[in-house]
Amino acid sequence: MAQKRPACTLKPECLQQLLVCSQEAKKSAYCPYSHFPVGAALLTQEGRIFKGCNIENACYPLGICAERTAIQKAVSEGYKDFRAIAIASDMQDDFISPCGACRQVMREFGTNWPVYMTKPDGTYIVMTVQELLPSSFGPEDLQKTQ
Repeated sequence: MAQKRPACTLKPECLQQLLVCSQEAKKSAYCPYSHFPVGAALLTQEGRIFKGCNIENACYPLGICAERTAIQKAVSEGYKDFRAIAIASDMQDDFISPCGACRQVMREFGTNWPVYMTKPDGTYIVMTVQELLPSSFGPEDLQKTQ
């Protein structure tokens, strides 16, 4: 089965703004244990950008990733249709990639939207949520009958 390219193509200036916002969000990360700051910038269909950062907790499982922070901020303000997300970290040699939990939360809001995974030098790779989480389980699966 051929992979679809993302449903929306961002204009260069819009993409640049999203990438910069993910870098800015990283500056707010609260990561006293891992020392691994991550920022995310989520673009809604309406053109709003929600920033998120990772927030750690001394009780490790209670921490939250940047991507989920951004998504929860958007949803809590009534936005559920997303155009793209950009993720930033300080990793120099590899592009930052969302964890499995974040991929599943992204999947809740569709499969054909782009995830821009960056390096500090501004380079990035892009994949759809579907490419990051193939054969996924989503809301429509709950409607299927046996």
